Amino acid sequence: MKAPAGPRAPSSVGRYVLHGEIASGGMATVYFGRLQGAAGFTRSVAIKRLHPQFAKDPDFVAMFVDEARLAARIAHPNVVSTLDVVSYADELLLVMEYVHGASLSRLLKVVAQRGERMPPRIVASILCGVLHGLHAAHEAKSEGGQPLGIVHRDVSPQNVMVGTDGIARVLDFGVAKAAGRWQSTQRGQLKGKLAYMAPEQIATHDVTRKSDVYAAAVMLWEALTGGRLFRADNEARLMALVLGGRVDPPSAVTPGLPASFDRIVLRGLHRDPDQRFATAREMAAEVERVVGAAPPTEVGEWVEYIASEELRERTHRIEEIERITPTPPRPKPTPADAHDPRSLVHLGMARSHAHNPVASWRYIGITGAVLAGCALALGVMAIHAHRAVHTADAQAPAVETPSLPDVPSHDVDVVPPAWNAAATAEPPAPAATSAPPASAAPVRRNPPRFIRAPRAASQAPTARPDCNPPYTADSNGHIHFKPACID
Repeated sequence: MKAPAGPRAPSSVGRYVLHGEIASGGMATVYFGRLQGAAGFTRSVAIKRLHPQFAKDPDFVAMFVDEARLAARIAHPNVVSTLDVVSYADELLLVMEYVHGASLSRLLKVVAQRGERMPPRIVASILCGVLHGLHAAHEAKSEGGQPLGIVHRDVSPQNVMVGTDGIARVLDFGVAKAAGRWQSTQRGQLKGKLAYMAPEQIATHDVTRKSDVYAAAVMLWEALTGGRLFRADNEARLMALVLGGRVDPPSAVTPGLPASFDRIVLRGLHRDPDQRFATAREMAAEVERVVGAAPPTEVGEWVEYIASEELRERTHRIEEIERITPTPPRPKPTPADAHDPRSLVHLGMARSHAHNPVASWRYIGITGAVLAGCALALGVMAIHAHRAVHTADAQAPAVETPSLPDVPSHDVDVVPPAWNAAATAEPPAPAATSAPPASAAPVRRNPPRFIRAPRAASQAPTARPDCNPPYTADSNGHIHFKPACID
């Protein structure tokens, strides 16, 4: 299928954006899709969309939902993962992982057009991957641990994707048989492709995991020979060939093919289920032991070589889809927090604590401990400062407390300026010692800490003899108060 000339207008269903088709079938169409998540998260996916005429049919809807439910129970690298089921208005979508590669049917077709054949080691690697994926499906269990008994019933090259990573993946469990399946096959109705059906599936409609082993053996025969095992003009003739037609060994059809393949292929194609491999894993182990399989790197390079044109077109389409798909906006902080990264951290912490009660109480306890520590530290610092002040006061030289001269009435505590003998109204009386030189600056001494000034001139103490001035000054400029002049 060729890519469209330009990007088509996408359609949105819920959080998914659907783009161009990848493939289309009778029940549904598979699209390129983009998942748009939170915080700008996007992812390329494959979206299987049920046709509108079937979306309202309860039987088709049940089959569609069954496919998703069963595939979700199979977790294996060789099975395409089912990511989501979306029921939106009249739409029903099955979201699957996108595999960048090509279907096995497409690879066989391109090889045949080139007149080539698939290398045997590449064939062995792809079929072993298919068998391992089928075994995982056969062994799948329900949520309660009960075996689901899944049988694919439609194992064919169209339902095998081979990625450029070299991994083969099984897909499309739409017609799978399983225990507890909501949608049941009507009596006499065949599910699958006739050319790959096991004889018992056609004759008695009895299918087991060995029916899938038979279909895988048909694919192995066709990949090795480059032709169809059973080909007929109508379904009746095709059914007759499956039930009783001759099956030649692969080496008889393809000269030079190792005969070691013959025994494995013919055992897998045995019409008696009891003569086939008991499990798909047993058949894969036999192929790996007898033939040998190419590593994934070699398989991936071969896929890129064979399907180069298709992969190049698909890569171009994906790039276009990524360009035209709008990216979900990232969450923005509130205006108050826009330029403060710390606020984002605190918001995140608060949000996490809101969802975690234990973390919330732990956060409150840590915060309280930090605040208590800070308060204790401040208290210790205040105590040390207080002690330092008292120590300094105790070590300072003792001075006599003066009586201050009258000042205007202000009912405040006053800390007078440094004492200066030249600032007094009258010069001091000559002292017994020699007076200091007139040019010498007096040495200032700090006064007592708090001295209350007299409230009014009328309240000034009665003058005492020789108390004017009430102090004397020595030769060093030190002031000495007269004891008799101190209250």
